[in-house]
Amino acid sequence: MNKVTSLKEAIKRVKDGDTLLVGGFLRTGSPETLLGALLELSGAGNLTVVSNDTGMADTNMNKVMRQGRVVKVLASYIGANPLTGQMLIDDPDSVTLYPQGTLAEKIRAGGAGIAGFYTPVGVGTVVENGKEKREFDGRIYLLETALRGNVAFIKATIADKSGNCFMRGVTKNFGVIMPQAADYAIAEAEKIVEVGELDPEQVTVPGIFIDALVQSEGYRDGY
Repeated sequence: MNKVTSLKEAIKRVKDGDTLLVGGFLRTGSPETLLGALLELSGAGNLTVVSNDTGMADTNMNKVMRQGRVVKVLASYIGANPLTGQMLIDDPDSVTLYPQGTLAEKIRAGGAGIAGFYTPVGVGTVVENGKEKREFDGRIYLLETALRGNVAFIKATIADKSGNCFMRGVTKNFGVIMPQAADYAIAEAEKIVEVGELDPEQVTVPGIFIDALVQSEGYRDGY
């Protein structure tokens, strides 16, 4: 199945009030083309964004937020995007911070059909507020529930037309787990090849988890 489509068609899947899973680690692996399309081709607002770091001051996520279209953020690091920090100051309930591994596991659990998990990370800190605690073998753990989204934006280094994706280096961060945790996953790829050209040993995300594929434009990741 050829999953290559236009940015205009792909971005139509984002609706008002959606939860958007956005891959990337600062600039590396950031789906800048898809975020640019969200900025220019979609008027969807009232969005909840799940992102490791919500990008940087000069990335497209910051520009989307500048338009007031993001009302809630779930992240693990926000120091590089001043708008996310300002959201936290203005309305503490609008930003929820998780330890990075916890955020990743919440998303992975969402994709795996696991309702929740117990972790010792955050015990004795503000992270434990409002969460169930249980003791296992003399150690206290917190219950974290799974996390899913309506749409996922990820970036691949190379993808074939069936959506099989190869991600190099830290491009894998969060981009690997988000497609399974979304109702609809859109990948942008720096290079799109014919089916059969991508070595199966290099496939990072199988095409079965990708619903649409678009050509990445402009910024290329450096390694």
